[in-house]
Formats: sequence, structure tokens, C-alpha cells
Amino acid sequence: MPLNVAVQMDPLETINIGGDSTFAIMLGALARGHRLYHYQAGDLCYRDGRVTAPARPITKLQRVAGDHFAVGDSVVLDLADDIDVVLMRQDPPFDLAYITATHLLERIQHRTLVVNDPASVRNAPEKLFVLDYARFMPPTMITRRLEDARAFHAEHGEVVVKPLYGNAGSAVFHVGRNDANLAALTELFGQVWREPFMVQAFLPDVSKGDKRIVLVDGKVAGAINRLPKAGEIRSNLAAGGRADATELTAREVEICDALGPDLAARGLLFVGIDVIAGHLTEINVTSPTGIVAIDNFNGTDTPALIWDAIESKLK
Repeated sequence: MPLNVAVQMDPLETINIGGDSTFAIMLGALARGHRLYHYQAGDLCYRDGRVTAPARPITKLQRVAGDHFAVGDSVVLDLADDIDVVLMRQDPPFDLAYITATHLLERIQHRTLVVNDPASVRNAPEKLFVLDYARFMPPTMITRRLEDARAFHAEHGEVVVKPLYGNAGSAVFHVGRNDANLAALTELFGQVWREPFMVQAFLPDVSKGDKRIVLVDGKVAGAINRLPKAGEIRSNLAAGGRADATELTAREVEICDALGPDLAARGLLFVGIDVIAGHLTEINVTSPTGIVAIDNFNGTDTPALIWDAIESKLK
């Protein structure tokens, strides 16, 4: 049965058709005969108990540079009455605008399946939700105080400092053993962000890769190993990292087995976790990526797994 699917995401004009996970998921939906509509998070409107958005029906979607989509005239959708599935796929930052969108979408869940579950997305920011699985993590501190960061640095020698709500590897700093920049970094983070920041023990094996593992409805769909470019510690593909084929280690299987049931129970249907040298560093639930590279290396079809899971839930 064809579904009406509303995709809440960034502008279609700016999409990277070669590697964007949302684009791949949308192509998978059209291949099954589902109808797609596109709107942006800022278009959401609540009035008299209804959540609506002006959306454009997607009439064409293809991997052709410069001609990758076409849309029809905008229509105002009642997201509870007119839509079967909402894909919440706008990119972070995970800020108050993002949180507000989760509150609004939570109000239609009695009628419409929202992927990922908006309340769980709100309650599971990448660098905080992961603390539930601290036994798999490298030594980690969350603080705003220079004194705390200095003590942690002195204990571990080399550390990584990053914002709690950053994305795509932005503002991630490596502080070496004799690095004198920790005080300046702490001052900078305090000026730019009101919230605390994260400090983690540096894992030298990051040079061997940062593994992105994708789970669909709590089950492993595939993985890639992301390698940083020369002179970098960040292996994010958006920061210039390179993807290689990989297989899971016994330790990574253990991590996925521990996380999987919890993710499924929370309605977190499409999740990407990051593992460096057997240490869990992030659980990405807002707008995870990586499925195009995974499918290219493994000959798999992750969008099909995602739609199988969605259709199963709607039954």
C-alpha cells in the first residue's frame, strides 16, 4: 500500500546526491510507490490542536547532477490526517529550534509514525545519550571549568575537546601533552556556547579509523571505517575523511548487542554509532549518515531495510 511520506529536511537544492543518506532513503521510498512531500523544520505550524506544514510534492528524484529533483505546487499538509510517515532528517545543530520541532511532531504521534521518535531524539543527544553506555567509552569528562579540564589533561596526557552539540566534526580539538592551549580553548568554548563541553582521553588509534556502524530498528545494517586525512584527527566524511570497507570486531558486536534493544524500544529506528579502537564515542540519532558508502562497499540496500522496518510498524 503506498504511503504518504513527509520529509522534514534541509533544502533539496543543496543536497549531495552522491552521498546523502536522506536522498537514498527517498529514492527507496519512490521505488516502492510511496508519495513524497518535502518541507523544512521552520515551516511547522501548530494551531487549534493541528500541526501543519506547507510542503511540496516531489514529482521526480534521480541521481543526475543539476537535475536531481522536481516538485509540484506547495500544499498545506495536516501531518496527522494527511501523512502516514514523517522522516525527521534536518541536519543539526541540535538547538532550541531542533528541540521545538520535536515537541511539535510529538503531538501527531497518535496518528503518524515519526522516524526517529521525536521524544527519544530530544532525550538522546549524541554526546549525552552515549553516557548510558560509559562502560564502552574512553575516559570522558563533561565540564565548563578549566580546573577540571586541566586535571583530566594531566591524568591522560592527550585529550580531545569538543562541543556537546556540534556535528560533522566541527570544533573538535586535539590537545597534546605539552600543549598550552587548553586554557584558551576553555575560554573560547565558554564564550561561544553556554553549555558544558566534552573532554575525552585521546585515542591514538584514531589514525586507523573511526568506525561508523548503522543500526536499523536495533539491528546492525552495516559499517564503514572512516580514515582521517593527513594532519587531521577528524575522520568525518564531511571533514575530508575517507571511507573504507570494514567488518565488525567481537567488541563492536558486543556494543551493538548492548545498544540494539534499547534503541528499538525508544523508537530510534535509524541510528549511527561511532567506535574508535573498540571504544564507543557517539550515538547519532538526529540525522545519521553513512548508508550510501556502506551500501557501495557491501552491496547492501540499507534504505530497503529502513522501509521494511517502517512498513512493519505501520501494519
